[in-house]
Amino acid sequence: MQAGWRIGSLFGIPLFVDSSWFVIVLLFTVANRQDYSQWGPNLSWIAGLAIALLLFASVLLHELGHSLVAQSQGIRVNSITLFLFGGVASIDQESKTPGQAFQVAIAGPLVSFSLFFILNLIVQFLPTSSLIYSLIQELARINLVLGIFNLIPGLPLDGGQVLKAIIWKLTRDRFTGVRWAAKTGQFLGILAISLGLSAVLFAKSYGGLWIALIGWFVLQNAGSYNRLTDLQEALVKIKAVDTMTREFRVVDADLTLRQFADEYLIGVDVVPVYFAASNGRYRGLVSVEALRIIERSQWDIQKLHQIIQPLNELITVSEKASLVEVINAMEEKELRRITVLSPAGAVAGMIDRGDVVRSVANYLKVPISEASIRSIKEEGIYPPGLPLVTLAKTMISSYRNPPES
Repeated sequence: MQAGWRIGSLFGIPLFVDSSWFVIVLLFTVANRQDYSQWGPNLSWIAGLAIALLLFASVLLHELGHSLVAQSQGIRVNSITLFLFGGVASIDQESKTPGQAFQVAIAGPLVSFSLFFILNLIVQFLPTSSLIYSLIQELARINLVLGIFNLIPGLPLDGGQVLKAIIWKLTRDRFTGVRWAAKTGQFLGILAISLGLSAVLFAKSYGGLWIALIGWFVLQNAGSYNRLTDLQEALVKIKAVDTMTREFRVVDADLTLRQFADEYLIGVDVVPVYFAASNGRYRGLVSVEALRIIERSQWDIQKLHQIIQPLNELITVSEKASLVEVINAMEEKELRRITVLSPAGAVAGMIDRGDVVRSVANYLKVPISEASIRSIKEEGIYPPGLPLVTLAKTMISSYRNPPES
């Protein structure tokens, strides 16, 4: 569910404000009213509030720049939210090429710089002693600072997205681009925290707290980009053949239902997956559920091949399929497990959700107990106490199409 309050929409994009936005608007109003005290107490408060609201209107236009370019690439924009540190556009998926990613990233700063030039042009026609002149001149300066600040080359800032696109283009690897931009963001975040706290401790400048807070925000988000990229890389690079297990059994398709039940089902606590084969070829998946609804008087007459689900009707993936494709297929069809086929069309293995979790955890060197894996396998659900998988499920829904190099 989207946090905050919905205030409308633009170009089909829902607009939200976070509760922290009201705090920063109040602080900006109080801080800016002093600059307009010459126009009296009432007008100074109005001017302070106006410049705070116009600041966030500029932020909104900045985010709208990113969003409209993303929409032009066929990417869905879920929302734009205004909050303590400005604004954020929730874009459904990554651009498919570095060139397109660059376009989305640079669009926001270009909007800010355009507003700066337009507002500077407008003030040329206003009397310099008027309140509206001061407001527009200040708004122009804010947009210039907004554009320059966002071009700092570190994630999550736009400059970090630009850097990511450039490195992606040079290395032909999106993950390398994200990692370099994220590391730069982490360095800049630590630097901002250090400078901000130093200003407070040694210069008694409490404005340094704001710099430190921004640095903390950058540091946290850059780290999140790194972790998400690790997960994305795992899901793209791990293949079905690396994840599958051979936890299935092959039985003769010409067995009667009675023979199958007596030999393979009686005394079994957990029924494994059975595939029926004849003449050296796989025929299909044995439906144990179908067996249960057939009259027992027919068990000596009917054979397994009469209740199998043919192989060509199963949801399957190839051995070379990425884990993204595997999970998408399982999520879309709500499958507990999926069949993996070899290039020759034979059953090569099975993948269930426990196998997915184990494979990703091993790739990322994240410790996970066999008890958790077993719980996922038996229940067919993801445990709420496993943040890695919660993140994976969230990411999968917005990562349907891996970007191209």
